[in-house]
Amino acid sequence: MDLTLALVIGVVVIALAFDYTNGFHDAANAIATSVSTRALTPRAALFMAAAMNFIGAHLGTQVAQTVGKGIIDAPNGSHGLVIVASALIGAIAWNLITWYFGLPSSSSHALIGGLVGSALASASVVHWDGVVEKVVIPMILSPLIGFTLAAAIMIAIYWIFRNSQPGKTNRGFRYAQTVSAAAMALGHGLQDAQKTMGVIFLSLTVGGYANQGDPIPQWVILAAAGAISLGTYAGGWRIMRTLGRRIIALDPPQGFAAESAAATVLYGAAIGFGAPISTTHTITSAIMGVGATKRLSAVRWGVAGNIVTAWILTIPAAALVASVSYFILHAIVE
Repeated sequence: MDLTLALVIGVVVIALAFDYTNGFHDAANAIATSVSTRALTPRAALFMAAAMNFIGAHLGTQVAQTVGKGIIDAPNGSHGLVIVASALIGAIAWNLITWYFGLPSSSSHALIGGLVGSALASASVVHWDGVVEKVVIPMILSPLIGFTLAAAIMIAIYWIFRNSQPGKTNRGFRYAQTVSAAAMALGHGLQDAQKTMGVIFLSLTVGGYANQGDPIPQWVILAAAGAISLGTYAGGWRIMRTLGRRIIALDPPQGFAAESAAATVLYGAAIGFGAPISTTHTITSAIMGVGATKRLSAVRWGVAGNIVTAWILTIPAAALVASVSYFILHAIVE
């Protein structure tokens, strides 16, 4: 086995490991609100989320094309594969750090930060226009849209059900949350599994096993879908507590509004623009949006501030780890 093939296999394995950590890190995104409102039991919610993630991964490849072609230009051969591997190591490291501290940071932005960091360390080309257009602008807009849309849905629910019995309404929204949580998990698969597909496809093109214009192979789609589903079923309980309870104590109508708004933003970004937005940012801002409609003090803004700090740090922190990883791998491999 030559060095290039060995590196391609190694990068694919690391990419699937990242996909797995993405799944258990972001499991809370889809189901924390449903579990906290007792609409679903934790195990049933995880099983549903894993299945919907798998299905969502098969619904498109626009985001994968953006990640695989629109962020960096990695040189062909072993040098380019070292760059991609370093990016994945940086992303995995940040995922594990934020998971340990229970902070719902973005796996998507960790991956983007890793790609940028390893490319800069290796003096490779970074498509800054693509980073700004497909990452930075959606990173700013998606939480704002998620917050506003969730607040609007919550206000509409308050108005429509203003004369109904609270107990009966809550029971109805517990059933509705099963649908909204499934929609959120489907959107997570549509967004996040595609990012791993994009990185695997990038490694195949760099290694000479695919061309830029080729469609993403079916085995790549299946492998990415399977890895993120397994990771989701493993669960991310630390982050689930943060999203489900520490930001605001949610009731079923609020959970339904937050999940519906977040899922809408995810579908719009992936299908309409091929933009790799953060499911974490979107659902967290939606939860804040529904909380703010009750009263501003209902949201624990101190916890929210810690989360926003993790958001800001994600890209530079992952880039730093990826750049250090590049220098180590470059010394060992090349």
